Amino acid sequence: MTSESNKSYFGENLLRWYRKERRDLPWRRSRDPYHIWVSEIMLQQTRVDTVIPYFNRFMGRFPTLRHLAEAPEEDVLKHWEGLGYYSRARNLQSAAREVVERYEGAVPRVKAEVSTLKGVGPYTTGAILSIAYDQPEPAVDGNVMRVLSRYFCLEDDIARPATRVSMESLAQSLIPEGQAADFNQALMELGAMVCTPKSPSCPICPVGERCEGRLQGKERELPVKTKAKKARPVYRVAALIEGTGAFAGKVLVRQRPETGLLAQMWELPHIEVQDEEAWARLEEGAGSLEAALAEDGVRVRAATEVVGEAQHIFTHLVWRIKVLRASALEERFVEGSSGYRWIGPEQFEDYAWPNVFRKLLTEYFLQVQRH
Repeated sequence: MTSESNKSYFGENLLRWYRKERRDLPWRRSRDPYHIWVSEIMLQQTRVDTVIPYFNRFMGRFPTLRHLAEAPEEDVLKHWEGLGYYSRARNLQSAAREVVERYEGAVPRVKAEVSTLKGVGPYTTGAILSIAYDQPEPAVDGNVMRVLSRYFCLEDDIARPATRVSMESLAQSLIPEGQAADFNQALMELGAMVCTPKSPSCPICPVGERCEGRLQGKERELPVKTKAKKARPVYRVAALIEGTGAFAGKVLVRQRPETGLLAQMWELPHIEVQDEEAWARLEEGAGSLEAALAEDGVRVRAATEVVGEAQHIFTHLVWRIKVLRASALEERFVEGSSGYRWIGPEQFEDYAWPNVFRKLLTEYFLQVQRH
């Protein structure tokens, strides 16, 4: 039921609720398109409560788009550390540089220009144009598709691109004239706070009275979504290489390549092994690790003592990591090896780490300090 009267009811009641109940979030305190853009990129696959301190810290360091464009990439990654999906930070900085070069530092108001910026998809384009510039553009993410699927009892698979396109058309038709900014944020807020994935709070929903999904008893079945492929496990063995003498209290770390997963971040040296069975045979893993490091000019003796175990979850795969204690055979030579450095707790915060290695090294340095 998508009659004009039902659309009007939806918009009016949703806006009334939002203006009364909306959360006080730092990126809602201005219509600065840069603030909105950064917040939307941070909020991709990350909870609001998690994002708030990161957003505030990021804005403290890069208060304007020009500050971000001119900053060293390592500094940007350091201020993104913990949010994951580091390609988002790189794309954001790349797009900021493009805005400085092509648009004199002002985020464009034209859809075709915004949508071509690196890392800016249809949702982010709609969010920037509607929230910052009040243009009647839809901003359709998972929250919005869930709300619309339930309210209008739509049973199309939201994992299909064609469904997203039809949802964008529907969402755009619902935007009350001159109220795009509040309406799109209200839709997002309803999905986040009331029309939640598993336990929708129908009794307090501002539009629940006419929700077709609820009226037909399908609110918990909708939206229809085919399951994504399960993330593939990848088995890895890492070396915790402890220093002695002049390097006592330090561990050897290396920087990842300039491109690919977790590009340019720092980590414990590690290798991939063939499968879970090879992962379980620690002697084999230790030997492969020693050989791989030797190719980098780093000579170590890896033990078979496991001093840590962790995992790092990507969208399409999961790293399962065992950490073996090791010792360097030529410490001073190692220090000069390309991409490798000895670091102690006092240098730790100067580097950008993937969460899994940040956690492992934080625990290690705390343990060393206690002893």
